[in-house]
Amino acid sequence: MESCDVLVVGGGPAGSSCAWGLRGSGLDVVVLDRARFPRDKVCAGWITPQVLAELALDAADYAKERVLQPIRGFRVGRMGGRVADADRGAVVSFGIRRCEFDDFLLRRCGARLRLGEPLRRLRRSRDGWVANEAIEARILVGAGGHFCPVARELGAAPGAGEPAVLAREVEFELDPEQQEKCTVLPELPELFFTEDLKGYGWLVRKGSFLNVGLGRQDPVAFPKRVEDFLGYLEAGGRLPPRTPRRWPGHAYLLYDQAPRPLTGDAALLAGDAAGLAYPKSGEGIRPAVETGLLAARALRAAGTLGPSALAAYAEAVQSRFGPRTGRARPGLTDLLPRAWRGPVAGRVLGQRAFASRVVVDRWFLHRHQPPLAGA
Repeated sequence: MESCDVLVVGGGPAGSSCAWGLRGSGLDVVVLDRARFPRDKVCAGWITPQVLAELALDAADYAKERVLQPIRGFRVGRMGGRVADADRGAVVSFGIRRCEFDDFLLRRCGARLRLGEPLRRLRRSRDGWVANEAIEARILVGAGGHFCPVARELGAAPGAGEPAVLAREVEFELDPEQQEKCTVLPELPELFFTEDLKGYGWLVRKGSFLNVGLGRQDPVAFPKRVEDFLGYLEAGGRLPPRTPRRWPGHAYLLYDQAPRPLTGDAALLAGDAAGLAYPKSGEGIRPAVETGLLAARALRAAGTLGPSALAAYAEAVQSRFGPRTGRARPGLTDLLPRAWRGPVAGRVLGQRAFASRVVVDRWFLHRHQPPLAGA
């Protein structure tokens, strides 16, 4: 049986960041993932300069062989309402393709990789955990996304009352005709909040690729909302011809509302496995990267892979992202009478100052929050 100190289940940004953060620590790290990389991972996909700094990524070097689309801001509005160009005048983010980004992070993380191997069985042993009756580890890091098997082991029950955000999206390469007729500017992705403000749709152009999708907390009416969004985009001439109509789906939890634990018996959860997407935007790449790094930092600093390391990790996550209340914090429109929310929201979201300083800077890019110190 193979043995290691840390078994990371999931090779996405949370898992690879944790493994990368443990390089040079003397700890033996194995990353297990059911997929073979590069794997298809559809995602609106943007990373901020803070993420580049935290991961010590050189933008010019990364962009030599991969998509790294400079973003200056976003076009923001409410479906059917006024649209504001929240152009910040300088690069504030970068569009990436997850199939490239995730593979790059995983290949450079320095851990031993076991890819194409799903986690089928997990049990406690005297000294830690045994996975698939093939790998024994002292501690588990669950980084396998919303349906992570480690999260299930710690009590998560996807689909059983969790207030998940559902999303459907597609990413495809534009042919020459589609590129000519696509109205989405690469430097200004477009965000359209739904009329009831329970979600938003997006169009993100990354070089010759276009990502289109919708996410919202509304499982019953979700399919119809997707069709409504498609109709809205087509009526406004925002979709290029022959845009695919079949959009794959996925789910995730928002940090404020996630009931999942951060730690368990000789185990911890990071990224979407712990339900750590930003509450206002649903963006999960930066929380995944940062919790992966915080996990690595706690495991390195503790000197032992015991309860003190897990407690330090949980404390660090809540210090960084705030306490987990189990309920959504009120937003701007929650303070208004219900009948006013649609009209008022439509006007406010269409104002350039609000779109720039609140929606773009705070809700979506978190420009006010510096990179992790010492990352």
